[in-house]
Amino acid sequence: MEQVGLAATSDVTLWSLFMQAGFVVKLVMLGLIGASIWTWAIVVDKVVTYGRVRRQLDKFEQVFWSGQSLEELYRSLSERKSTGMGAIFVAAMREWKKSFERGAKSPIGLQMRIDKAMDVTLARESEALEARLGSLATIGSAAPFIGLFGTVVGIMTSFQAIAGSKSTNLAVVAPGIAEALLATAIGLLAAIPAVIAYNKFSADVGKITARLEGFADEFSGILSRQIDERLQTRQAAE
Repeated sequence: MEQVGLAATSDVTLWSLFMQAGFVVKLVMLGLIGASIWTWAIVVDKVVTYGRVRRQLDKFEQVFWSGQSLEELYRSLSERKSTGMGAIFVAAMREWKKSFERGAKSPIGLQMRIDKAMDVTLARESEALEARLGSLATIGSAAPFIGLFGTVVGIMTSFQAIAGSKSTNLAVVAPGIAEALLATAIGLLAAIPAVIAYNKFSADVGKITARLEGFADEFSGILSRQIDERLQTRQAAE
């Protein structure tokens, strides 16, 4: 009896439970394991990306408020692909220069075009920051149910095996129930980090977007004052 108990215990390992599971349950487990790996890949990517974005924002703000000429800053940023505040700044300055080159006379129309250019760029930057966050939300909400589906299928298979063997001995029932519950455990293992990461990164995106919106509003005010000054100077010269 002791040897039988030891044999049963040695078979109840994660690997043995996986190997003893049916095809459907194995497929569910492999899918959940893949989802968990994808979740952690997104987490690592977002941690690196958001850290880099924050450093870029800090660096740009330091340069922007250092008193450097807007024309010089525009020339330096327009020569390369800019992101974040740099992209918003370049979009606004590009519309500013195009409008004055074409002889813009309406300050209201010019201000609206500049604000629209910044809004479009801001939306594009926010969309880039939110990329793949939807995958985390999907995994976090769906993984427990997928795991539960694997558990239900596994328990149904176990009951069929019990009915076939006509034995309700715990040594016969336990491995089948354990392998069925393993699917739920893997589903929770995939879902919990995904939910936590989604909430954390959503808050980070909100903070970064707020900084971008704040800069866009401040820069819009700066350009509005310069528009009034330039148009007044032009009208006085005419």
